[in-house]
Amino acid sequence: MPAGNTPHKTKNMTEQKTEPAGTAEYQNLSFHPYNVLLFLVLFSLAMLFLALTAAFIYTRVENQQPPISLPPIFIFNTLILLASSGTMVWAQRSFKSDNTLQYKRALAVTIGLSVLFMIAQFFAWGQLFKQSIFIDSDVSASYLYLISGLHFLHVIAGLPFLGLFLWKANKQMKEPVSVLVYFSDPEKRLKLRLLTIYWHFLDGLWIYLVLFFFINDLIR
Repeated sequence: MPAGNTPHKTKNMTEQKTEPAGTAEYQNLSFHPYNVLLFLVLFSLAMLFLALTAAFIYTRVENQQPPISLPPIFIFNTLILLASSGTMVWAQRSFKSDNTLQYKRALAVTIGLSVLFMIAQFFAWGQLFKQSIFIDSDVSASYLYLISGLHFLHVIAGLPFLGLFLWKANKQMKEPVSVLVYFSDPEKRLKLRLLTIYWHFLDGLWIYLVLFFFINDLIR
């Protein structure tokens, strides 16, 4: 082997070794296992709720059932979810800017808004009860409770991840060095991004469902 090629190859090997270890797998998020898993989950959920709303329409037309009027509190619940999506964006931006206080605060507010949404949803179901719309009233009512209940469960499913983020932030970010390590972790950045996408999806899904039932109420 010619001696003149040795320094060139040594230089290339040195450059390859100086690349940050463990960051390459997070640069292409499209094919990261976490990203693929989230895509499969969101795609499955979208197909599930599309199938349920289509079944609702078929059942209502087939049985010639009257429309179901949603109480106005469903709009209030929508605003709560929109606010929680906003606070997730706030948390993501605070993470990128290494703002510890704002990051923790944004996560805590998101958790609080999510709990508020669940409490308000119980009131919404209570309003349906006052209209004598029960889960066994008819098939359309059953679909309404099933669809809103499934969405409710998926909000609950996201809460432990939010709580885990907040718990780890409070536990690990106590000194300047630990704060630097936390914010420079590419895996945490990726997981926060995916959790934000999941929250936006739940928000968009809820808006679709509320609009779906309001539009169905107009078709008599």
